[in-house]
Amino acid sequence: MRRTRILTAVLALSAGLLAGSPPALAASTEKVSVAADTYTWKNARIDGGGFVPGIVFNRKEKNLAYARTDIGGAYRWTESSKTWTPLLDSIGWDNWGHTGVVSLASDTVDPNKVYAAVGTYTNSWDPKNGAVLRSADRGATWQKADLPFKLGGNMPGRGMGERLAVDPNRNSVLYLGAPSGKGLWRSLDSGATWSQVTNFPNAGNYVQDPSDTSGYASDNQGIVWVTFDESTGSSGNATKTVYVGVADKDNAVYRSTDAGATWSRLPGQPTGYLAHKGVLDATNGYLYLAYSDKGGPYDGGKGQLWRYATATGTWTNISPVAEADTYYGFGGLTVDRQKPGTVMATAYSSWWPDTQIFRSTDSGGTWTKAWDYTSYPNRSNRFTMDVSSSPWLTWGANPSPPEQTPKLGWMTEALEIDPFNSDRMMYGTGATIYGTENLTRWDGGTQFTIKPMVQGLEETAVNDLASPPSGAPLLSALGDIGGFRHTDLTKVPSMMYTSPNFTTTTSLDYAESNPSTVVRVGNLDSGPHIAFSTDNGANWFAGTDPSGVSEGGTVAAAADGSRFVWSPTGTGVQYTTGFGNSWSASSGIPAGAIVESDRVDPKTFYGFKSGKFYVSTDGGATFAASNATGLPSGDSIRFKALPGTKGDIWLAGGAADGAYGLWHSTDGGATFAKLSGVEQADTIGFGKAAPGASYQTLYTSAKIGGVRGIFRSTDKGATWTRINDDAHQWGWTGAAITGDPRIYGRVYVSTNGRGVVYGDTSGTGGGETDPGPEPEPEPTGACAVTYKITNEWSGGFQADVHLTNTGTSAWSGWSLNWSFPGGQTISQLWNADHTQSGASVTVKNVNWNAAVAAGSSVGFGFTGNWSGSNTKPTVFKLGDQTCTVN
Repeated sequence: MRRTRILTAVLALSAGLLAGSPPALAASTEKVSVAADTYTWKNARIDGGGFVPGIVFNRKEKNLAYARTDIGGAYRWTESSKTWTPLLDSIGWDNWGHTGVVSLASDTVDPNKVYAAVGTYTNSWDPKNGAVLRSADRGATWQKADLPFKLGGNMPGRGMGERLAVDPNRNSVLYLGAPSGKGLWRSLDSGATWSQVTNFPNAGNYVQDPSDTSGYASDNQGIVWVTFDESTGSSGNATKTVYVGVADKDNAVYRSTDAGATWSRLPGQPTGYLAHKGVLDATNGYLYLAYSDKGGPYDGGKGQLWRYATATGTWTNISPVAEADTYYGFGGLTVDRQKPGTVMATAYSSWWPDTQIFRSTDSGGTWTKAWDYTSYPNRSNRFTMDVSSSPWLTWGANPSPPEQTPKLGWMTEALEIDPFNSDRMMYGTGATIYGTENLTRWDGGTQFTIKPMVQGLEETAVNDLASPPSGAPLLSALGDIGGFRHTDLTKVPSMMYTSPNFTTTTSLDYAESNPSTVVRVGNLDSGPHIAFSTDNGANWFAGTDPSGVSEGGTVAAAADGSRFVWSPTGTGVQYTTGFGNSWSASSGIPAGAIVESDRVDPKTFYGFKSGKFYVSTDGGATFAASNATGLPSGDSIRFKALPGTKGDIWLAGGAADGAYGLWHSTDGGATFAKLSGVEQADTIGFGKAAPGASYQTLYTSAKIGGVRGIFRSTDKGATWTRINDDAHQWGWTGAAITGDPRIYGRVYVSTNGRGVVYGDTSGTGGGETDPGPEPEPEPTGACAVTYKITNEWSGGFQADVHLTNTGTSAWSGWSLNWSFPGGQTISQLWNADHTQSGASVTVKNVNWNAAVAAGSSVGFGFTGNWSGSNTKPTVFKLGDQTCTVN
């Protein structure tokens, strides 16, 4: 599976949607005169769905592990629930590129500390430089050190590494290998500041494709890993021997034996290959290296494994197969810290018939394979696979031997044996994290079991969303794995859309008055680019493409499902009656237009292209440009027609250097009025009307009152409520949004790498009002408090607090007080202001969440420290009023 998700962010970038200065990772101090509501945010479960290029175990503390994704942030393992916790959801719109993680490092001296090197692209697609994020609370909160160059979490070579490393003896020292010829960098103050190691002799020279004018495949992959020999240092003193991997086929490995003062090429090393990994077994004195002829993570035609004896300088080729028999490169590489001499490696680019995993228990002297041929094409596996928790990993396929389903994997660059548990191994693929907890059965000749170990890690890029009024509550269009029909948001669907399986679904729609009829379009290397369903997306059948179609584009279903309008890539806009057995060209509308349907009149369709709005009243046969003016001149827009009212249209989009915002038409697109209170908007969606309201609820990813966020309006856009907060931003959210027509307040938000996020309100709803200037806190009336510790570790914790107005009058400001019973102290608090004196804490509203209606709630979160105990407070007061504690 090749990742196509680059395009979501790139298309937005080319239209100028992502301009602006980077926000802090902590709570914003900007003022915004909109109301606020407290939301609970979750993922619609898919479990995985993207490439996991790195897994890092802490070597001091048991069960502490991290995973990095190429565009979807970083995660920490929670042993008690066997799930992953996202760590970078606080990254906002302007810094969207920092959701790409090129490397992770967990501190073996102080396990509370973790570091992430972030940045998605080294070319122009990502306008910002990279950064190193540092955390002293296991990723609950972060500080940032900006770098003077870009990093590439989604660039070629991203499976090599780790490029970021902490000195295991003197943990204030870190190294970072940079791409693009920027060399080796070092920090001497625990990641706060960085400087180039100017005497490092080689910045790398390997590029995947020098002819690529975009800069994506033609970038120098640079310095790709750093490994310390911990045996050459002592506690508090810098490790003397450091190995560095460089993307240079003739000079792949360098070494320093004086703590980085001088460097030299490691003598006698193999040439003609790139060293994807360098893993050191200090007990036996071996540096293991996994080589490939390409940078990965897709390519690789030949490879070798080598062992370097650190004491004698002897090189030994320990490849498990002869070079002539490889058609893949070696990437994943790990050693068993409990059983020195046990080493494993992967054939990361063995796409067909499957990836291969190799294991040696004698330091690479002899090897066994995860699977072997008996008599071709039959296979004998040392493993069994149980994907019952993520059944879609079979892809609905029925391959012929020697292929099997589910596959053992592909793009297997990440491979780690738990340093405290020889039976546990995890490895990343292009779609999930697989693992086993009985690995040592391999050596006894019995089968070990491989299962997905990915729950909580959601890594899909979302292109479109729909929530029909009946049937499944959520239909999604996704990059790489097509999309899903969710009948239960808390459960993994059994299968992605099939018949056909699009590599990427670009657009989908349902018939408003007949939601059983659904259409989707997408990309496929060979085969049709459109599919239909007559049972609300449960089953599908392929349509027929008109001539010239190369990609999916956008599609619209008539309100009654009787006809469809399709704007594919490669040809002009087309229309059909029935299910696309034959298509006719629409006239009056340019190729590449975005198309949507009226949700009442089955013969009315709409289009937009280059600042012009188009209308068809004859089922898509002919379109005419409307006289509407002032709309965005580019094509980075999304628009939708309101269900239940003919000709009621909302349009969002634009660019920072031109028209940008939210527009509304009530006359079928003949005219549009721009909403003055919305500075920028990129998506628009509708959901169930608020209690007492007659108009459907609006949702948008927008900038309102100077603040970027997810907003809701229950009064046709007259006033807005920000419903996310600074801890829940998810980078770029500009592809799609929709409310739920059956549940007031529920909203589904697209992300570019964090899957489908959905939120539910804790308030009672109703129309929002502008609170005006920032009021002084005047808390009165009954109140209730929920205090929840959401994460806890040695000496630290994270908590969420919800304060509910249980009285009958609205608050125009609030101030909550409590005393910690265990001597706890707050280190950082978001979505409110706070002071602490001894055990006493006072938390006050900020401007945007001052107004709290009767029956509504407001929330804030914080991280803190504790030493003796972490007992929860039992008494909370709003002024003189004691609150009920839930």
